[in-house]
Amino acid sequence: MHLLAFTPIDVDAAELQRRQDRYDHLSPAGITVELRNIGPDAPSALDTELDVRRSEQVLSQAFRSVLDTHADGFLPDCVLDPCAEEADSFARPLYGLTRLTASFYASPGHRIGALARNDAIAAELDRRLGFYGIVAEATEVLGLGVHDIADTGTWGRAVSEHAGKLRCTIAINACSAVDLVDPPTSPQVVDPTGTALRLLGLRSELQVSA
Repeated sequence: MHLLAFTPIDVDAAELQRRQDRYDHLSPAGITVELRNIGPDAPSALDTELDVRRSEQVLSQAFRSVLDTHADGFLPDCVLDPCAEEADSFARPLYGLTRLTASFYASPGHRIGALARNDAIAAELDRRLGFYGIVAEATEVLGLGVHDIADTGTWGRAVSEHAGKLRCTIAINACSAVDLVDPPTSPQVVDPTGTALRLLGLRSELQVSA
């Protein structure tokens, strides 16, 4: 399965490569992710609701304008699963990191929660989970900036500090591009990107064997 992904924000070449390397490392056998930068029409950070809406609009246009790919599916590089409401209208299936992760953990009865870097992302994530019909605790806000996404130490310390405030059993680390080192286990803090890719890998294996 080959997936075409776009960043939700405009990033420089170094950050794009860091994110691509992360996908390469996390993707199981049979899954490849090609990550492209969304470009300057998108915001440089998701810090406000306006940023979130603009990012989603530009991503929708990007997926609709793709003509040069043999991708099996589209993957927004974002835990907010932008464009989910219009997924059926794209030329390829649209896969959501949060939908795959939250559904997987909710199905056996886990209580779902999340940790997001700011209020705007937390509010949109809560809305997205509600759109999926997944009952979840309100997302905990870490109070971090966009540059902290690539700062493993700073992000990890914030997660450790805030995770204990949650009552859920599974907490989604609400950023697609963060590497967690020794994440908390009570609640269990999970990486939505790694989880979603593993689930897609299993799906691909089942399709091949069918």
